[in-house]
Amino acid sequence: MEDPNLATYASMQATAIGPADVLGQNLQALTQILNLQQQMLDRQQDWLQHSLASFKMPKMTKDDDLEAYIEAFKWHALMTRLDKRYWASQLGTLVVGKAQATYRALSRDDTQDYEHVKEAIL
Repeated sequence: MEDPNLATYASMQATAIGPADVLGQNLQALTQILNLQQQMLDRQQDWLQHSLASFKMPKMTKDDDLEAYIEAFKWHALMTRLDKRYWASQLGTLVVGKAQATYRALSRDDTQDYEHVKEAIL
């Protein structure tokens, strides 16, 4: 009597993968990698484009009124069409003194929310 496992193994046919199949799979994988890299590059360029506009905003000085500065920042951000996702981080880089210390003490999540940052530093 023949071993049933051996019979099953003997009846299986090996699927041959030809060079064209291997090349096709490699090409597909490389295409996916390139698409992901392009998406990452697009996001980086988008961030850079929006963040560069805010750097034209002068850094706050110790003599500036904080409320007035934040209002000017808001109008500048609106006029330059800075994506609101970047407002909190940009404001955090421009304030000085106690406002800067308060910003730096915030949690990473809190530094992503403009309204929270604004309330905290005021």
